[in-house]
Amino acid sequence: MTLLYLVRHGETDWNRARRIQGTTDIPLNDLGRAQAADAGGLLARRSFDRVVASPLSRAAETGSIIAARLGLPAPELVPAVAERRYGDAEGLTGSEVERRFPVGTPVPGRESRRELLARVLPALVQIARSTGVGSGDGRVVVATHGAVIRAVVTHVAGDDVLHLGTPIRNGSIHSFELRDDALVLREFDDPLEDESECAGTPSFDRQNALEK
Repeated sequence: MTLLYLVRHGETDWNRARRIQGTTDIPLNDLGRAQAADAGGLLARRSFDRVVASPLSRAAETGSIIAARLGLPAPELVPAVAERRYGDAEGLTGSEVERRFPVGTPVPGRESRRELLARVLPALVQIARSTGVGSGDGRVVVATHGAVIRAVVTHVAGDDVLHLGTPIRNGSIHSFELRDDALVLREFDDPLEDESECAGTPSFDRQNALEK
């Protein structure tokens, strides 16, 4: 059995300012690096085979910090697990989005959830398949993004597990297993990292206005 642990990257200055990042490449701030180190310490309670990450610097650095803590090589960068594209809304705060794109107004360049899942899910399944090939067992950390984690959790487990207002905090860890070539949620906010519930910013809707 192969297990995947999806980790949301640490905080950036745009997270702190509640600006929508999407594919805009904003680096971790000092708190974000500390959150990544904390996540690495919690993950070190178990053994892992590899770390992969989104190529956006906030996730790539989170993956690198975790990999160092686990004594593993630098993460493999996988473009397919990068953050959702938000087009013309990137860089805006929630109130700016509401003014510029009132309810029902399309956001130019915004990636749909269907498009997001179409690129992310096959990549995660392939990552799981290629980990622990010899024994059939393995564990891999995937340093990725809030909208990616939300889309995957909702797709495989439904809204009963993850309501719209439920936060996906910076540095939080969420575990899945590969079963019959499909991902199955094991734990949202995995118990190995209970302490990480204290990390990050207050609530998801305040972090990411376009997910309302």
